Amino acid sequence: MSISKKSFLLPVCMLGMSIMLAACGGNSGEDGAKPSNNTAGTDSSQPFVFGETPLTFSFFGNYDWYTMNPWGQDPATKWIQENKKVTVQSIQSGGAALQKFNTMIASGEFPDVIWGDRGAEVEKLRKAGKLVALDPYLDKYPNLKKWAGEKTINMLRSEDGKLYQFPNWYTKNPMGNGGYAVNNKIYKELGSPKLETFDDLYAYLKLVKEKYPDIIPFEVGMLGQGIDFLYAGMAEDRNVGQVSLRVVPQGNGLKSLFSDPVYRETMVFANKLFREKLITQDAITQTRDQVKEKVNNGRIAIYGDFDTTVIGTEANSMLRAKDPEGGYTMIWPLHKAGVDPKKVWVNEFDSLGWNVSVITTQAENPEGIFAYLDWLTGEEGERIIFWGPEGMYWQGINEKGAPIYTEKYKNEAEERSKLMAIWDTFQWAGNTAFIDGAKAENEMSLPEDKRDWATVSQTTIAWKTSFDATEFGNIQPLPDSEEGMIMQRVADIADKVRAKALFAKDEQEVIALLDKAEQDAQKAGYDKLLKFETGKWQDNIKKIKGN
Repeated sequence: MSISKKSFLLPVCMLGMSIMLAACGGNSGEDGAKPSNNTAGTDSSQPFVFGETPLTFSFFGNYDWYTMNPWGQDPATKWIQENKKVTVQSIQSGGAALQKFNTMIASGEFPDVIWGDRGAEVEKLRKAGKLVALDPYLDKYPNLKKWAGEKTINMLRSEDGKLYQFPNWYTKNPMGNGGYAVNNKIYKELGSPKLETFDDLYAYLKLVKEKYPDIIPFEVGMLGQGIDFLYAGMAEDRNVGQVSLRVVPQGNGLKSLFSDPVYRETMVFANKLFREKLITQDAITQTRDQVKEKVNNGRIAIYGDFDTTVIGTEANSMLRAKDPEGGYTMIWPLHKAGVDPKKVWVNEFDSLGWNVSVITTQAENPEGIFAYLDWLTGEEGERIIFWGPEGMYWQGINEKGAPIYTEKYKNEAEERSKLMAIWDTFQWAGNTAFIDGAKAENEMSLPEDKRDWATVSQTTIAWKTSFDATEFGNIQPLPDSEEGMIMQRVADIADKVRAKALFAKDEQEVIALLDKAEQDAQKAGYDKLLKFETGKWQDNIKKIKGN
């Protein structure tokens, strides 16, 4: 599955002093691992051969929310360890992203691989001379060039013309996991009313609250992501990424989000839902695990966030196992009356994908690491890390390289969903074109009751409501630049006013809060930031056009 890509995620997370010695490798994969002798491929008399030369490297998923499962304790990574001789040692964030980032910078010690958002933080490390250029390996290991293409690779290059970032979930086709999912059981019991407009949504949520007092009418996910869906549906051709970037495209320029009439209408509506307790009351503070628990137990009537097909898949399997009438169904994005539903975008994608892996100068075998990532992004690697080793859920491949599903795949949906959720934590070089094509081809040929919930939801709803945002990639400044510091101040203002607007006593207070946010942002230099980002945006458009 394609993991959601959003800039609301916290900045790149780094290692604490006590973890630094483990960053060069070890034998346990725990935070306290001892350094290993990871020298394969560094001796020219013993060239690295992927699949034959043992490779061990440390890996850090640089998000507060990310936890990598233990390597080698599931069928897929056990197969990789045994057949490709690759061992990955996890360095967990422990939910302390910023603290560990600052510690790493101060200590000068790094893990071999850092996985996180592309752009500003990557450039900061590159300018400090801490990243390995990947260009020498592109021709020797050809999967990335084959599947991503020169255009995408060139868009990922840094100002010095070199490539440092290995993309994850890059694509030439629409992708995404976000959307609204309806609790089937509650929906049927309430008569399956029309759910298309925001008026329909409001009426339905009121009915849920009345009939099911212990149920959350609208679960909006971690950091209130579902609120951004309201923005996407409030006018045509708006999308969730504009809220994350805090920009509104108008003509050839980027304008303020706070003064945007569409955003203001969105926050007024969100405030109304919040005041009437129709949406999650801890929307801003809840964790991903807390969201999962509610969705898995069916304690919500409508669920909407950027990870709906990710979290919803396991939840749907669990609920349907208890009651065939239970589970969830993804519906077309809701919208304001009069808005064209075909122009509502609750997902976004670009050819660069979601995030990236970078290899640090700490790594003793950067070629071996690149070789693994390149294998992982190829057809064999994607089949193994997505569906598990051959003979389990698939046996043989078709003419397009897609796995042919076994009866076990068809009949063990709940167990398969749990394993695929584990394998997803190892998917750092996702090849969207291959995975999505293979999934769709296989799943839609199965009987309806045997199809994978996520794939059906993606192919029928999520991918069709995904906005191509390639032109907005990497427009944000470096954090330590003047514009970068303005961006952080504006981000703080945006986060605070979002929370305050939800708790406002009425519409007038919401508008007053947004007026104040606009004034504060302009004092902080918002206009200068918007001009900088407009320049980057226009440069991207030129690159896309080949200029």
